[in-house]
Amino acid sequence: MTATSGTTTTAGSGPAPEASPAGTRVRVRVRRLALYTVLVSVTGLFLGPFGWLILSGLKTQGELAASPVHWLPELFQWHNFADAFQEIDFLGYARNSLIIALLYASLVTLSSAWVGFGFARLDAPGKKVLFGVLLGSMMLPQMVTLLPTYLIFARLGMVDTYWPWVLWGLSAAPYLVFLFRQFFAGLPRELEEAAIVDGCGYTSIFWRIFLPQSWPVLSASFIIAFTWTWGDYIAPQLLLSTDRTTLAVAVMTAYINEAGTPVPELQAAASVMYVVPILLIFLVAQRGFIAGTSTSGLK
Repeated sequence: MTATSGTTTTAGSGPAPEASPAGTRVRVRVRRLALYTVLVSVTGLFLGPFGWLILSGLKTQGELAASPVHWLPELFQWHNFADAFQEIDFLGYARNSLIIALLYASLVTLSSAWVGFGFARLDAPGKKVLFGVLLGSMMLPQMVTLLPTYLIFARLGMVDTYWPWVLWGLSAAPYLVFLFRQFFAGLPRELEEAAIVDGCGYTSIFWRIFLPQSWPVLSASFIIAFTWTWGDYIAPQLLLSTDRTTLAVAVMTAYINEAGTPVPELQAAASVMYVVPILLIFLVAQRGFIAGTSTSGLK
């Protein structure tokens, strides 16, 4: 053992070798390659069914029923898309879906924001119990409330009208209420106190201060609600007639041949055209959607 300048060292030992820059770069590249491989694999799993749907829309009925499976069509049947568009009143059913989706998404976003604001900023006896009941209602499957819902709307004379979606929109949605409650609970209390000092009531505070600040959650909630309604099959099938029904119901029920059996290639082509608007909406608004869902879970 030797001591030099108050430092004890072991004979034969030296400073720890530093990692070389080249080795560090190699490890970083390997990690990135592994990460990209995982991301590409997961993306392929998600896009695989949609890709298969597109290929099904480009096949003949014989190729769809063939065994073994024909992965690629021998000749791309592009006319299937034109036939699916012309076989039914595609634009009319799409208009019905758009009206219902916009109506419900707009109303439920505002009503959920209002309820979430109340749970986040107002104090009242039993508020935590009510919020727990609200969250518990998310576990109820739709099939449980299907028959009572139909009976209520039938008694009120609202079957074959769009009023059920208006009432659903005004009633708020538990999951969206949760998103808004989490977001509003994270805003500074000073904003609310300053507005109260200036003479604002809670209604003015909500509309003038809190709602303009919540655009990420507003956009996320609108996209979620719009997607729910656009993709809903059960409620329109139960409550609406053939003329007033939505595109989701028409795609599943309207493509029937003379024998009364479905025409799968036209159903597949129509399903592609049915899904594309939702994909475009998400691609355009994905930044706001991701920001809304992430900021709502900060507190």
